[in-house]
Amino acid sequence: MRTTRFAALSVTAVFALAACGGGSSDSSTDAGGSAESHNAQDVSFAQGMIPHHQQAVEMAELADGRASSGKVKDLAARVEKAQGPEIRTMTGWLKTWGEDVPSAMPGMDHSSHSGMAGMMDGADMDKLGKASGADFDSMFLTMMVEHHEGAVKMATAEQDKGAYKPATGMAGSIVTSQNAEITEMKKLLGEN
Repeated sequence: MRTTRFAALSVTAVFALAACGGGSSDSSTDAGGSAESHNAQDVSFAQGMIPHHQQAVEMAELADGRASSGKVKDLAARVEKAQGPEIRTMTGWLKTWGEDVPSAMPGMDHSSHSGMAGMMDGADMDKLGKASGADFDSMFLTMMVEHHEGAVKMATAEQDKGAYKPATGMAGSIVTSQNAEITEMKKLLGEN
C-alpha cells in the first residue's frame, strides 16, 4: 500500500515538475508508471542523475553565505528548488523498480562519481567551500557551467535511449532549463 501511494506521489511530482519546467508536456504519458515500462537506460539515468543533482544542490547551498552577487545567489536558489524535488522523484522511480538508490548526502564521497560528466572532485568542492565574495562567484559559475553541461549530456542520452515516459520527460526539462542557466551563467561570468 505504501509503495503504491509513493509511486502515485512520484508520478504526480513528475507532472508537477513538467508543468513548472516550461518543457512541452506529452498528454499520452503513461500515468500508471508501471515498473515494466522502463529500461536499463532509465535506471542508469536516475542512478547517475541523483548524485549529480546532489552535488549541484551542495554547491548551490554554499552560495548563501559566500556569494557576493545577488544574481549568483538567485541562480543558486533556483538550482536547489528545481533539483531537490527531481532527486526525490528519481529516488521514487528506483525504489518502485526495485533498483539500488545511490547513497545520499551529507558528506558525499565525490571521488566515487568523479568520472561522471561534469562532476567536481573533492579538491574542487573544498576550494569552492573556502572561497567567498567575487572569487566564490566566479568559481561557482565556472564549475556550475561545467556541471550543467554534464547533466545536459546525461539527459540527452536519456531522451535518445530511455523508455520510461516520465524519465524522458524530466530529461527534456533538464536539457531546456539547464541550457538556459548555462547561457545565463556565461553572461554573468562575462560581467565578472
